[in-house]
Amino acid sequence: MTVLLAGCGDLGTEAGLRLAAAGHRVVGWRRSPEKLPPGIEGAAADLATADLPPIPADTTAVVVAVAADSPTEDAYRAAYVDGLDHVLDALERDGIRPRRVLFVSSTAVYGDAGGGWVDESTTAAPGGFSGRIIQEAEDLLHERLRGTETAGIALRLGGIYGPGRTRLIDQVRSGSAIIPDGSRYTNRIHRDDAAAAIVHLTTMESMPSPAYIGVDNHPAELGEVLRFLASVLGVPEPPTGPAGQPRGGNKRCSGSLLRSTGFDFAFPTFREGYREILAGTGVRHR
Repeated sequence: MTVLLAGCGDLGTEAGLRLAAAGHRVVGWRRSPEKLPPGIEGAAADLATADLPPIPADTTAVVVAVAADSPTEDAYRAAYVDGLDHVLDALERDGIRPRRVLFVSSTAVYGDAGGGWVDESTTAAPGGFSGRIIQEAEDLLHERLRGTETAGIALRLGGIYGPGRTRLIDQVRSGSAIIPDGSRYTNRIHRDDAAAAIVHLTTMESMPSPAYIGVDNHPAELGEVLRFLASVLGVPEPPTGPAGQPRGGNKRCSGSLLRSTGFDFAFPTFREGYREILAGTGVRHR
């Protein structure tokens, strides 16, 4: 099985290494392919342009995992909509019909639910331009693959944390964290579990659904997470006060559909995940 990773940053690289370890050939498109580790065949590519490298003829799965260069509407459109469109154009150009194309999406497509539950049956209602543009990319994926033998999958990931993604830890450690004075749920997934979900959905035998939510098993209030981190770090509990508007809206995302496919989380809640990160930094747990 040959897998093309269109966009091979931190998450794509981790997924690629896992695919390679399972015996698959992995080709990674990246602006700086020399930065890719052994096991991933790098090719120089900028998804924002239409001039993309040839796609291996035996490609059976494509993973589109991109990130915007900046938090602007133009940057999001260039990365998510134009980038995906150019990858699909390249597949048509080379006459490649993979079994699956997985687009790494975001739970931002749901906007705010007032702390209520959302799942794949919930109508997407983005609250900002990021969710709106990512939803547009999802629609593009399914529209362009309609009537073909290729299954399109949107993997809607929650907030990714893990190695190098330690924003909350840094805020608690520095004393800049604030516990919201109202209820605010967060939905997150460890980087390693996000990569494992990509591998699982691109290689499983059963026919995938058009969309999956990728979050761990415990949507948690932000205050709960911050108090836990303070306890583990051995620092004072953050103060409570106005914390501004939540970036991803206040909602609880259900990952039950992903789990129903047989996927198991290595880090089923934020507690296991953050303990793993802190163990790697040499911080002693209390």
